[in-house]
Amino acid sequence: MAELVYLRPGEKMPDHEEEPWLVIEASSDGRFFGTGASRRACGEWVGYGSLAEHVNSLKDALSAAQEWAEKYQVQTIWIQADPS
Repeated sequence: MAELVYLRPGEKMPDHEEEPWLVIEASSDGRFFGTGASRRACGEWVGYGSLAEHVNSLKDALSAAQEWAEKYQVQTIWIQADPS
């Protein structure tokens, strides 16, 4: 299971060169959007983007992100819960 790291207000996720990454960011309208990138076992790049049904709560966004992180060996999910 991926480690969850909550960022301070205004803090950004560290840059990741070739490592898999995933971040969930709050928007000013109360929704939570996830984005990420990793590689399939064959080496092909795969991206992550939240689906509309997963953005209405942090719980929903995190649940979907954790499933993706497990499938694509993402070690850390960065969470920016403050949209400012």
